[in-house]
Amino acid sequence: MQQGKTNSSTYCALLSPVTSLLLEYLKQTWLPYETITASCDTDWNQTRVSSDTSSTEMQCLRPLCHSGAQVDEMLMKCLSLVSCQKECSNFIRVLQPYNSTHLYICGTGAFHPICAYLEMGKRAEDNIFRLESSHFENGRGKSPYDPKMLSASIMLDGELYSGTSADFMGRDFAIFRTLGEHHPIRTEQHDSRWLNDPRFVGVNLIPESDNPEDDKIFLFFKENAMDGEHTGKATIARIGQLCKNDLGGHRSLVNKWTTFLKARLTCSVPGLNGIDTHFDELQDVFLMSSKDPKNPVIYAVFTTSSNIFKGSAVCMYNMADIRRVFLGPYAHRDGPTYQWVPFQGRVPYPRPGTCPSKTFGGFDSTKDLPDDVITFARGHPAMFNPVHPIGGRPIVVRTDVDYQFSQLVVDKVEAEDGQYDVMFIGTDLGTVLKVVTIPRESWHDLEEVVLEEMTVFRVRPHTGKLLSTKQQQLYLGSALGVSQMPLHRCEVYGKACAECCLARDPYCAWDGTECSRYFPTAKRRTRRQDIRNGDPLSQCSDLQHHDDVDGLGHVEDRSVYGVENSSMFLECSPKSQRALIYWQLQRPNEDRKHEVGTHTLCMQDDRMIRTEQGLLIRILTQADSGVYTCHAVEHGFIQPLLRLSLQVIPTQRLGELLPGGPQGGAGGSGGAGSGSGGAGGPAGAGHSTKHKLWYRDFLSLLDHPDLNSVEEFCERVWRKERKQRHRNIPSKWNALKHTHKHTHTHTHTHTHTHTHTHTHTHTHTHTHTHTHCKYPVKTWRSLATNRTLKTEAKLESYAYCTC
Repeated sequence: MQQGKTNSSTYCALLSPVTSLLLEYLKQTWLPYETITASCDTDWNQTRVSSDTSSTEMQCLRPLCHSGAQVDEMLMKCLSLVSCQKECSNFIRVLQPYNSTHLYICGTGAFHPICAYLEMGKRAEDNIFRLESSHFENGRGKSPYDPKMLSASIMLDGELYSGTSADFMGRDFAIFRTLGEHHPIRTEQHDSRWLNDPRFVGVNLIPESDNPEDDKIFLFFKENAMDGEHTGKATIARIGQLCKNDLGGHRSLVNKWTTFLKARLTCSVPGLNGIDTHFDELQDVFLMSSKDPKNPVIYAVFTTSSNIFKGSAVCMYNMADIRRVFLGPYAHRDGPTYQWVPFQGRVPYPRPGTCPSKTFGGFDSTKDLPDDVITFARGHPAMFNPVHPIGGRPIVVRTDVDYQFSQLVVDKVEAEDGQYDVMFIGTDLGTVLKVVTIPRESWHDLEEVVLEEMTVFRVRPHTGKLLSTKQQQLYLGSALGVSQMPLHRCEVYGKACAECCLARDPYCAWDGTECSRYFPTAKRRTRRQDIRNGDPLSQCSDLQHHDDVDGLGHVEDRSVYGVENSSMFLECSPKSQRALIYWQLQRPNEDRKHEVGTHTLCMQDDRMIRTEQGLLIRILTQADSGVYTCHAVEHGFIQPLLRLSLQVIPTQRLGELLPGGPQGGAGGSGGAGSGSGGAGGPAGAGHSTKHKLWYRDFLSLLDHPDLNSVEEFCERVWRKERKQRHRNIPSKWNALKHTHKHTHTHTHTHTHTHTHTHTHTHTHTHTHTHTHCKYPVKTWRSLATNRTLKTEAKLESYAYCTC
């Protein structure tokens, strides 16, 4: 887990735990959680947890000041320089462990950075949360002035390494080392070859060898491309390195880094003719530790910098490739074109960027380095070759979506067939994607599998994250607060062995009775899991005798009714995002099942439309009656999900049941013909069937002026059914005979010069077929456009009542 990354919008100078559990995590791991809001008490050394995030943020400046007069002076000066009053709060930007009892915290302090020590105690039982009011320090070089500036920091052996801006205007960016016994040190000032308007994302310590003197600090940031490096003003991602024991130069680069080097971090999708799609906006970095602490796997989140093409990607890097780049050619600008080329001259010894130690040379300190090494290091801080991701491409890519990746944590999970890295990717909309990458033929050819997509914060980007493998919990923060969620929810994958196996979640396995947490130490042979292939046939075939062989024993059955020549939507969607929907129809008095959507069942290709949410039948016929079975197809495994018994009501039969039909004679609208839409009344001669059939007035109930929505229509049906529950209904058609007492018949007669007469009878009737109404609201709204559309040729209602 990266440390020191503080991109939150916390308005308080103090970190307050929302729960004692979170406080315990902070003490055990010393990891920052900057999204918790606290309010200030009258005692400046105490805090109380506040759930009111709308309280005045400026009050939280007082714990970091010695008097109210200083607070007022700072606020007045800040308000005179900035346009947004909120920016004159104290935003926490540094939160690092100082020792076993104290945290070191720094904030923007109304554009006056200030730092202090926060006593936490050694144990959670101590219940100490006190600010050391006698030890305040200047925060310049530790925290940015502007809360919008991205910064990163890490505390190592009592020394603070931070990447931030060092002035009020935000023009002097540098990498600092402060605190400790050594003199403060920084990068070269006002030299775009070193840093060019950087935005720091993360900083980590990675050992170079078994000798602690070779330890290096790696920084991850994005900056503007150097002159001649890229056409136009572009943003590129960088990885920088410097030695932990760097003390600066003796005569040159005094109190400046002498071992700083940087290289480009690429994450792109290869395209045609060598034109790649680049993701250059670095958003987050996560280091996955391995058995060898010198070689962690680096995960990085990127987005595109273009406003036209928006996308996100996750790339993975190994330290071997990174070290190879830093041992490669330096970037050098020379020649008539003044372009960046690899340096071809002599590189001084010891090689610039090498840490002074007994491992790689005989120098004890950077102050002992020769002058030519210092001079070369000052003029060549960048490497020519970029760092490419593992496999040469991203492992996760998202384009043409309404969100972008923002945060990332990774958990290494041991499964039955190997170890897998499960990624929890946060987005700027507050959602979390749970993704696992599965190798196909090799570890460089990975398959992306989305396990879950969860909404944590509504339209709120994540600003902090913390993963606890001990408690199997993920903590996410935003400007609203902190949310806790489990790493696994095996019960959501279903109640069958096949469903659990198809989920391909390394956390879960079938234990013989349910889908539950997988423990690699368990010796139970009944654990069924196949992450690599997700093949339920090989894992669950011997369990079929316990269940229905066809899987229909657990399928939900419904009965639905439709009116001939109207439209019907059969809703069915799988749990898995990777599954496809497959429909079968078994007609009455037939043993054979037919696939729905084939030419034999649909004379017109557009009469039946299969969608991700279900099956749309645009024009119902008598031949459409039967049992429809919805199947989910995944990895060659077919699983039934839903069985719908559709009965199509003939228009002639409906006309006999409803007032205003041909039997009642009201309205003179013409009788409903046969299932094929036979001719109607006297006014129907010479007209198309759909304009003569009066049954469409039955569907016009959905556009009744007194009914605002389909929901209200079904609500009235349900209420009427409750009132008539005590009655004994002898026939299944009697439900259609109960209508509202106020049956409104309205006839519009339009006579044209060509003697064409259109007669429309609107009979507003509530049918009471079932006690429960269900309808695909979203699909109905999208297909029926809106309720103001009255034209018969366009009005199509896809609501249906089911039991």
